[in-house]
Amino acid sequence: MTVSDADPFSDEVLAEPGALHAELRDAGPVVLLRRYGVHALARYEQVHAALVDWQSFASGAGVGLSNFRREPPWRPPSLLLETDPPHHDAPRVVLERVLSPRALRGLRARWTADAHALVDEVLQQEEFDAVPALAEAFPLRVFPDAVGIGEQGREHLLPYGDHLFNAFGPANDLVARGNPRRAERAAWVDAQCARDALRPGGFGAAIWAAADRGDITPAQAPLVVRSLLSAGVDTTVQGLAALLHAVATHPAQWARLRAEPGLARVAFDEAVRWASPVQVFFRTATGEVRIGGAVVGDGEKILMFLGAANRDPRRWDRPDEFDLTRDPSGHVGFGMGLHQCVGQHVARLEAEAVLGALLERVGSLDLAGTPRRHLNNTMRAWGSLPLRVRRA
Repeated sequence: MTVSDADPFSDEVLAEPGALHAELRDAGPVVLLRRYGVHALARYEQVHAALVDWQSFASGAGVGLSNFRREPPWRPPSLLLETDPPHHDAPRVVLERVLSPRALRGLRARWTADAHALVDEVLQQEEFDAVPALAEAFPLRVFPDAVGIGEQGREHLLPYGDHLFNAFGPANDLVARGNPRRAERAAWVDAQCARDALRPGGFGAAIWAAADRGDITPAQAPLVVRSLLSAGVDTTVQGLAALLHAVATHPAQWARLRAEPGLARVAFDEAVRWASPVQVFFRTATGEVRIGGAVVGDGEKILMFLGAANRDPRRWDRPDEFDLTRDPSGHVGFGMGLHQCVGQHVARLEAEAVLGALLERVGSLDLAGTPRRHLNNTMRAWGSLPLRVRRA
């Protein structure tokens, strides 16, 4: 087995992981990262296989570097991300029903109108920072209302999610920065998950109704609501930012979108493949697992590089290009298999609403300055994305 001394969680790699991804893919189907004592998968074939084989590559010992077999988690484990069947089954079924495309139909018109109103506000200026103005503003405008939480304290959502995704990595400076307010923010999120804190008619109330029917237990209901608030904001924010960066740096693809606005959903999935807002997740071997010619021992951690798999030339032609002629289906940006992102339909609906509003109003857009990365142990994120637009 190839051994590497590389640190995938260094600031340099988090800012620009492409060179390490290529190095790990070329090194073989599995590489031992000596610094952390974990096994890395960077090729699409092996990443996809690990994602769909929950029996061999378990999530129940944590999807971060921390191994719940040996150390307690810093918060109660997620019933969606950090459990396996049978404990995973009932919460998953409930949330799939609450967030199904059919259930979301009633939100499409409202979110489309909200996107048009927001874009009209933003386009009063020819230059703006698309991260706070669009990528953060739209999910924070529509998603908490859809869940049914109150107005007060919503400023905790983004820093809470940022810390959560940092905590999946090693205890580095990024984690240390979030630790002082971790308990405060976690307590606020937990309080929003209680039945009495949620407005009628939202996703949260629907989850509690499932508990009343006996589909899940009353103890599980707040943890299922928490899954929405933990993973339903930051991932969509960075998916939108990735999409906006992609079209701003690929004018021919923007022109194609304007000519064929029906490609909006393809554009979002291609952006998720190309940029992979969620870069990594871990699994734990449930026994001796053979990968290629190597054997990973029982209880050992496996680091799956989703971003590297999504640009693996063994799977994709011209993988480093953002291309709307491509069929991006099969990308692992939302995971794959039993633990695939249950909220991906929500993210797609939000992205289509914002992109549709922009396509109607903007003839061209490009970078108005140098974008700035926001470093995170798990996510490839933008902190600033200055755009310049020309009205259609």
